Amino acid sequence: MLPLNLHDEANRPRAFEPQFNDLIFPLATPMRLFHGAAWGEGPVWFGDMRSLFWSDIPNNRILRWSEETQKTSIFRQPSNFANGNTRDRQGRLVTCEHETRRVTRTEHDGRITILAECIDGKRLNSPNDIVTSRDGAIWFTDPIYGLQSRFEGGGSGHSERPTSLYRIDPNGSISIIAEDFDNPNGLCFSPDESLLYVIETGPSPHRIHACCLNDDKTRILSRDVLIETAKNEFADGLRCDEQGRLWCGWSGGPGLDGVMVFAPDGTRLGHIPVPERCANLCFGGADRDFLYIAAAHSLYRVRVNARGVAGG
Repeated sequence: MLPLNLHDEANRPRAFEPQFNDLIFPLATPMRLFHGAAWGEGPVWFGDMRSLFWSDIPNNRILRWSEETQKTSIFRQPSNFANGNTRDRQGRLVTCEHETRRVTRTEHDGRITILAECIDGKRLNSPNDIVTSRDGAIWFTDPIYGLQSRFEGGGSGHSERPTSLYRIDPNGSISIIAEDFDNPNGLCFSPDESLLYVIETGPSPHRIHACCLNDDKTRILSRDVLIETAKNEFADGLRCDEQGRLWCGWSGGPGLDGVMVFAPDGTRLGHIPVPERCANLCFGGADRDFLYIAAAHSLYRVRVNARGVAGG
């Protein structure tokens, strides 16, 4: 578990705006906590367990890293080629599964409850990323990536529905929020939950949409493209800190792989490099100031001078 070499220029955080320097501690650099995944995704922090759970999709497992022991173990295998994970307001693990094309909840006693798998009699594609809101609703994206390859648990099915964004009400009912996103992927809420950010990875360049929600957070009133990736850059998952800044999993090769940080208005503030593609991330630790980075084959952690939104 060695930190990256700060003497290597490629490993140093890079500021595009001076305020980024206030977010990065001078001697902090990502530390590799685990290596050996085939494609890491969907990290979620469980504070009461002092543990980070994340998916290793092609190896069909969910892994658990313990802050107390500093060791990684297998939480679930097979996982139905799980991708995104989150935690609901009762502290239960909620998971997107590629192979079964469904969203599930792990109860406190270990039982699995199916939350969503069909809409109007048609199967979901491959639920990808997932978040919960303060009212207990669950929001998830449903692109086709899990159908395209056996590497991610698919390859044998076909799409029955448009790639869409969905909301599961606390009473269990499912609403179609938007059917016109081209392969919606990562998503997160702004600190006050007035905005839902959605990464659209079908188009090139990728787009990060800022979606304005109605007062009861049940539908989108309007949306704007807040950020477009540059040529040969790719966005995946993202999280907000308490000041509304966006921390985004990023890739595109050396000098681009890692985490890209944006101001609430979309200004690119800076970049935290890691030596492999970064899929998704989350904040964790007692003060939510550790950034956990699920990269292609590894899990990294770096302390930052910011606090992630609670529940995010």
